[in-house]
Amino acid sequence: MSHRLLVSLSSSLFLSLAAAGIVSLAHAAQTAQATQTAPAADKVLRVLVTTPEGALDPAVASDVPSVSINENIFEPMLRYDYLARPLKLKPNTLKSMPEVTDEGKTYTLHLQQGIFFTPDPSLKGKPRELTADDYIYSVKRLYDPAVKSPWLFMFEGKLLGDEKLRPGKDGKGQEFSLQTSIPGLQALDRYTLRIRLNAPDSNFLFILATTATGAVAREVVEAYPNQVGNHPVGTGPFMLGQWQRSFRIELLANPQYRKVVFNDQGIDDVSRKIATELAGQTLPRVSKVEIKVMEEQQSRVLGFLNHEFDYLEQVPAPLSNMVLDNGKLKPALQQQGVRLSLFTPLQTYYMWMNMEDPVIGGYTPEKIALRRAIALGYDSREDIALMEKGLAMQAQSPLPPNVLGYDAAYKSPVQYDLKLANALLDKFGYKRGADNYRKLPDGQPLQLQMHTLASTTGRLRDEVWRKNLDALGIHVSFKTDKHSEIIRAARLGKVQMTEANWIADFPDAENFYQLLYGLNAGRANYARFNLPAFNKLYEQAIRLSDSPERTALYRQMAQLMHGYTPWVTRIHPVTADLTQAWLQNYYRHPVDFTNWRYLDIDTAARSKALK
Repeated sequence: MSHRLLVSLSSSLFLSLAAAGIVSLAHAAQTAQATQTAPAADKVLRVLVTTPEGALDPAVASDVPSVSINENIFEPMLRYDYLARPLKLKPNTLKSMPEVTDEGKTYTLHLQQGIFFTPDPSLKGKPRELTADDYIYSVKRLYDPAVKSPWLFMFEGKLLGDEKLRPGKDGKGQEFSLQTSIPGLQALDRYTLRIRLNAPDSNFLFILATTATGAVAREVVEAYPNQVGNHPVGTGPFMLGQWQRSFRIELLANPQYRKVVFNDQGIDDVSRKIATELAGQTLPRVSKVEIKVMEEQQSRVLGFLNHEFDYLEQVPAPLSNMVLDNGKLKPALQQQGVRLSLFTPLQTYYMWMNMEDPVIGGYTPEKIALRRAIALGYDSREDIALMEKGLAMQAQSPLPPNVLGYDAAYKSPVQYDLKLANALLDKFGYKRGADNYRKLPDGQPLQLQMHTLASTTGRLRDEVWRKNLDALGIHVSFKTDKHSEIIRAARLGKVQMTEANWIADFPDAENFYQLLYGLNAGRANYARFNLPAFNKLYEQAIRLSDSPERTALYRQMAQLMHGYTPWVTRIHPVTADLTQAWLQNYYRHPVDFTNWRYLDIDTAARSKALK
């Protein structure tokens, strides 16, 4: 896998093809076609997720397990070519790529006819076709204050007239309503959508490929108020089967899924082989995906070695010696046909601190000094060597390598320096007491609390931070909980500090820096960082395409982030991925979280291995 990823979008925008046929006939043909090409019933893909799923609602979900499931149920208008590197977008529910006019401010999108939502009681037993209005409704839901969508940043202030969807920002204080019409979102007819922007946005096509823009049906949302995430109903290749929350999720091949024939082209030996094997095949290739929640690292590795899972992405670094020897796959696994691939995901691990917390938050010099000292006391090199076993690189900024806007020459001004960290605390009045732990400048005890995962992984991370903070004379306690509960508390501003990671939803720096943008506080900006100077730079940057000018703005934003230290940037992982001998067509994608629709199972090889 190349460590230099560029992004390429098709330079030609094609006019839509004329559509013919009656909806009911299209639906009947589609159902018959799907039945004829349904995958064999014994082709079951068995996978794991590392933390419990949250809400299966594309407008809400931002955790990896939920988004991974959602991207197989809900469909955005565009998606990524599976094998293309550099990345390339292609139509998904559209008939062709969007027509872009008005100097990049107007997008005209033509939907395919005959795409249907999977059955649900809310649809009253009637076939429910996907229409342009469904995408308009789904985008408007992101603005709903009751939803608190972390994805609103993708549209807020960009759509023409969207101030009407932002209560209190139209000058009249009107209430939010999904019935409100705006010129930026219009259905020209049942299958044609027009989106108009206030200004050109070089990332807008990427946005139209995110799972958060996947279509939901109004009837489903209205039938399950406040419970939409428990009733995922989409048009994608899979539909929800059995669901044992936080333990096991089952996805079934959608029998009504339209005929999607694979025609992507490979670019290297591995991808060309996949392209040949999948050429002309309909998707998905398996009848069922069985997903297990495996929070414990050892259970993941042992599960793979016991043939319980068909692949294991991101072998837990502390346990890499169970499968690797000097960076290579152990001979015994090679003999079984297990395959190893190294991959650099578009991912950043960091620790954030709540800028509204009365102890650790704030913008006064002594509060900045406390957070800066914590950052100076974190030894990323030791963390990478001991905890990550070398399968990571030091994060200098929020941006991982290979996203547009990444600056390889940029180095963080905050590097590990224990002596400087202690001197900084001394200077700003955090004096040590008789027990060697520090007090606040007002003489009260300095006591921090970090939320961590209730797992072996969480306990290991606790010890890292306990050691770091003890060296500074800072007392810290740990509150363990499920990942979904930590996220819920963070959105309410009730978490003082915790570790997190972000994987790119689209391969551009904007997707990372929006995590620190003031208007996103309480959504994706869990640190609630709200600095006017940073916000201004962000707003300038999102109006620019990838360029030296924009990179310079991102450098200033990184400097402000390090200066005020709402984050301690930790690492960018290098993942070791394992696949079983019987798994076919596996190729890790830089942006899509899953490749389940493309994967196939050699059932004879699996049966032989399990004997």
